[in-house]
Amino acid sequence: MSLGQIIRSKREQLDLTLDEVSNKVGYSKPYLSTIETGKVKNPPSDDLLTRLERVLQFEGGLLLNIAHLERMPSDVRGAYESREAENQKLRNLIKRLTEKGTKASEIHSMLAEVKMAKDSKLSLAAGRLVPIINKVSAGYPTDFNDLDYPVGVADDYVRCPDLHDPNAFAVRVVGDSMEPRFFEGDIVIFSPAVEVQNGDDCFVRFTMPHETTFKRVFFEKEDKIRLQPRNERYSPMVVDGHRIDGIYRAVIRYEKL
Repeated sequence: MSLGQIIRSKREQLDLTLDEVSNKVGYSKPYLSTIETGKVKNPPSDDLLTRLERVLQFEGGLLLNIAHLERMPSDVRGAYESREAENQKLRNLIKRLTEKGTKASEIHSMLAEVKMAKDSKLSLAAGRLVPIINKVSAGYPTDFNDLDYPVGVADDYVRCPDLHDPNAFAVRVVGDSMEPRFFEGDIVIFSPAVEVQNGDDCFVRFTMPHETTFKRVFFEKEDKIRLQPRNERYSPMVVDGHRIDGIYRAVIRYEKL
């Protein structure tokens, strides 16, 4: 979760209102609201974060650490988190090695695990906050309001690991034409930076009228584009290419479990 989501979740867990927190920390309610929703332009000050840690009963320094990480460029943050993950593995290994009764065979196995992890060169990337801009119809094209996207302000956000496209956006699925792969209520993230190929699941934006839909895309002859539902109960739709304003490939799906 983002810093703002963590703060809001803790506040609600303690059954505190924004007014109550505002009075305790000495900062305005509207400003605290922009922090919780991720709409604040400048990162919160260390002074405010320290006060929030005290009022919301966080471990000392936790919010400061999260905020400082979020201020880092994504590539620097990814490298830092990767190193921290490796250090934590080594700390756990040392702890296990120093435990009494550890056999030589177990020590050899532990060292082999560390070597495999190092050789794999796995890296962690925190990704970025992606705005959820509206809902997309997994059915027939419908009117669409993108909440002034791509300004980057939305009602909610999701963090997507390993996704660093600054123009990525997310929508909620409505309808059943993309079942059984996508269901109503799923949140799907689309990346304009990813190349679209035949058969990809895509967010499709029309020019006039201003409508959108969510379908598999197939490029046909004579600048025709076939929009194919995954649900066999729905028929495909073939449109002229000039009617389409944008096609963006789905890269990540969040689903209800």
